Amino acid sequence: MKALIDTNVLLDVLLSRAPWDVDAKAVWDASDAAKFEGAISALSLPNVFYIARKVIGLERANLVMTLLLEAFEIIPIERSTLEAAIALPGNDFEDKLQIASAIAIGVDVVVTRDPRGFADSSVIPLSPPEFLQRLTSPPTERP
Repeated sequence: MKALIDTNVLLDVLLSRAPWDVDAKAVWDASDAAKFEGAISALSLPNVFYIARKVIGLERANLVMTLLLEAFEIIPIERSTLEAAIALPGNDFEDKLQIASAIAIGVDVVVTRDPRGFADSSVIPLSPPEFLQRLTSPPTERP
């Protein structure tokens, strides 16, 4: 399974944002353990950096960038991804760009704390607890 990890889940781990950090860390750890293929949009990097720099300072924010680059596949944002995002329904361009990035590499799900932002998506949005449940559940057989 391949999953795009939304920016809010990354920030939950990196900034220890309770109570969400526990499940978010479990998602990150499952990616590290190769239980699924974790990917993030290139969009997440500057967004995480901007917030992390304000909260934990420049030096630690730079370390966070290194961690993200080592931990996840980075989905590039190309012109075609931007054009696809513009064409998607909805009014939040950032969410639409996350969706377009997910579609571009064929992910199965988006792990997010904001499933409403992905309501119009062809990619299934799952909260971290829902995603972890799916990872640990045996696959269901189709009739």
